Amino acid sequence: MSRGGRHAYGALSMLAAGALVLTGCSKGGSDSGNDGKKDQQNARRQQASIKFGGAADSTGPAPDVPGAKPGGTMEVLQRDSYAHLDPAQIYVSDEGSLATLLHRGLTGYKSTNNDGSGHEVVGDLATDSGTTTDGGKTWKYTLKDGIKFQDGSPITSTDVRHSIERLFAPFINEGPTYLQQWLANTPGTAYRKLLKGGPYKGKHLPSSVLETPDDKTVVFHFKAPHPDLPYALAMAGYAVVSEKADTKERYDKAPLVTGPYKIQSFKSGKSMVLVKNPNWDPKTDPIRHQYVDRFNITFNQQFETSTKALLADSGADQTGVSFNNQVDAGNLSQVLSDPKMKARTVSGYQPYVGQMNINMHHPAMQDKTVREAIAYALPITPFVRAFGGTDAMEVAGGLISPTVSGYNAAFDPWGKKKNPAGDPAKAKALLKKAGKLNMKLTFGYINTPEGQQYSTAMAAGLKKAGFDVQRQEIPAETYYDQVSKLNNNYDIFHTAWGADWPSASTVIPPLYDGRVIADGASNYSQVNDPKVNSEIDRINSITDPVKSAAEWEKLDEYLVKDVVNVVPTAYYKQVQIAGSRVGGLVYDDVIGGVDPRRLFIK
Repeated sequence: MSRGGRHAYGALSMLAAGALVLTGCSKGGSDSGNDGKKDQQNARRQQASIKFGGAADSTGPAPDVPGAKPGGTMEVLQRDSYAHLDPAQIYVSDEGSLATLLHRGLTGYKSTNNDGSGHEVVGDLATDSGTTTDGGKTWKYTLKDGIKFQDGSPITSTDVRHSIERLFAPFINEGPTYLQQWLANTPGTAYRKLLKGGPYKGKHLPSSVLETPDDKTVVFHFKAPHPDLPYALAMAGYAVVSEKADTKERYDKAPLVTGPYKIQSFKSGKSMVLVKNPNWDPKTDPIRHQYVDRFNITFNQQFETSTKALLADSGADQTGVSFNNQVDAGNLSQVLSDPKMKARTVSGYQPYVGQMNINMHHPAMQDKTVREAIAYALPITPFVRAFGGTDAMEVAGGLISPTVSGYNAAFDPWGKKKNPAGDPAKAKALLKKAGKLNMKLTFGYINTPEGQQYSTAMAAGLKKAGFDVQRQEIPAETYYDQVSKLNNNYDIFHTAWGADWPSASTVIPPLYDGRVIADGASNYSQVNDPKVNSEIDRINSITDPVKSAAEWEKLDEYLVKDVVNVVPTAYYKQVQIAGSRVGGLVYDDVIGGVDPRRLFIK
């Protein structure tokens, strides 16, 4: 899943614990909040598979949050507005956090304790997490009784089938593609051929692929085993959409929801109001709560603004929170060193590994020597400093986070862990060798205070190496929409990606498979390497998770060291703060931030 301007979690992920500490001269921020041994323990815990629950685990209502009571209005301060509300278009973290309140799918993640660290995959709309008798080729789901859309209409297997079939329509181009590729048994974007245009002209997937024999039953038929299906179906991107209420592209602004809250109003870039959905039945939902009467969401609240408001803790901000904003870099050290302030914070590791993409579509970037010069020259220190130092970031060597099986702490081909300031002299020698000194380099950056800060300093480091760097700002709300366009103008730009479950199969294929290059797709660098493509197919066929993890790490190293289409930057952490009257505040490992589903007002 992507993280950044548009970003909002996909409905599941494993969090990126950072195990490495920057050297003293390169911190650029506080070092107050983390214990290295605890970091390693968290990383190992998050690498473990989450169990699939049965019928008893999937029965609602969700266990009560200690001390919770209903009522009141909660203020939510958000930096970024929501570009997508159609679940099929959701694959970024802030929209994913919101989706936990609005959308339901066949499966979901249920908390098994009250600190956000324990989970199991259970049936959400379905009676269990799914049953298979042939190793994952065939999966059967039965829908619960009493599940409804916000208008009171029942959710049936017809709606589930429609939700899946519309994923093949051309206007659905921002969400996950695991399920579509598995059903079509093909990588890349070729899955669309299975149902061209989606279901809107009366055609459907054959029953040999997707079967709905009655109103309550959904059966998936795959040609290859897919034992991870319950994980995939827990993503926001596979939540149910009403067949009768589907307005195609317009659904993205006004969806018919199934969760405990519905959208009363939405003014893009300004505000959103969520109120209780009276047709949500807690007896059917083992995952969510509906304590708060109303969420008032205000956008364009930068990290510094939201932090100062919540630190002040006066008036409406006493019941204030942010689903996604972190404590800003300037206040982070103060917050973590003051016991009273720290008591109102939660923190944890996010699922993301940052990377500077090199646009392989641009002719000048197809010169490997130029790409190597960028890799050596790029300073990581400004990126870490912009977000608050080592309490917020840790320098990355590869593309697989410490919480994903296959992570190799020793891998550091460009020397960033030892020298995060970069090596402009070595880069300049490479540019001179290639005859490219003073070549123009267009750097697209996200227009946030953090983006402005790190891009300015990174650009200065690249200029020292002999590049003529031209920075171009990109609005935060549409950042990922812009950088995922095939014909964008940017030579380099930063993105971040987190595993959708603890396997690099949810990192390398979506980001680097050359067959998924398309507008809106997540192969941001537009790399199309034959070895990478063939290795993806080979490793995906390995059923032993230990063996596949080792092979994914080899491919990770080949991409970073030999292909050089991206430069890894950092593993992400996050500290969040809330008002003194906010109850149920925990940092959820799967959401990668505050869990909106359990919040209440004290």
